[in-house]
Amino acid sequence: MESFKIREALVEDAEQIIAYTKIVGGETDNLTFGKAGFPITLEQEEKFLKRVHDDKTSVHLIACKNGEIIGDGSLSGLPRRMGHRAELGLTVRRDYWNQGIGKALMEELIKYAKGNGIEIVNLEVRSDNLKAIHLYEKFGFKHIGTLPAYFKIAGDYIDFELMYLDLR
Repeated sequence: MESFKIREALVEDAEQIIAYTKIVGGETDNLTFGKAGFPITLEQEEKFLKRVHDDKTSVHLIACKNGEIIGDGSLSGLPRRMGHRAELGLTVRRDYWNQGIGKALMEELIKYAKGNGIEIVNLEVRSDNLKAIHLYEKFGFKHIGTLPAYFKIAGDYIDFELMYLDLR
């Protein structure tokens, strides 16, 4: 496997990130968005990346290979009385599944959480996405419940697992 680099997403990455969401969204039904990506303008994505960069309980990381984004991971800090918590998101391009990119992103996200006062990390994952669930369990995430019919795709309902990692 050729090497890849993980770094914080910068404002100048906004256009490439928007393109990445369209690619990764079209490769799987595991995400909240499809091949259209997010309905967001370049300016909105730039503002978002700046806001995340300035918030110590949030981070957006990208995994790059030969200048191309092949994966991303994020922690989104929660406000007010939930300020000790963050929501985790993780995506990897299909061509790079099972090559250690998700694991490497998870290691960096957890390291970031521990270093920035995040005590609990939450995530939701499709109940039938066993590879992702296994990855999360390897990092110590615990199941805390199921969200029935969380997605509806082409008339089919899909349940999601709620998981959390307690870093206290």
